[in-house]
Amino acid sequence: METLVKPKTTQKIDLINGVFTASEASDIINSVLKVKINFHKISRLSITEGNDKEECIYDNKRINELINEQHIAKEFFSQARLNGKKLKMRSVIQIEMED
Repeated sequence: METLVKPKTTQKIDLINGVFTASEASDIINSVLKVKINFHKISRLSITEGNDKEECIYDNKRINELINEQHIAKEFFSQARLNGKKLKMRSVIQIEMED
């Protein structure tokens, strides 16, 4: 009798899990945000290449949202630093296959 193995359709990545100084947390979060911003900028560039009239409103909106999150995070980390607080961070990336 042959057993069929069900293919894996989800994946979890435990990306961040620990207690950090404000400076460490700032470095981690800023690095992640920079990667996401650059991803969207490159996507926008590939869409608009050869078409300078293309606005790509969606990508610009997401870039602006991420830049705003950088500013909010900077303020938060400054407050934590001023108050001598450590920061507990946890981030799990959940990936699921879609049809």
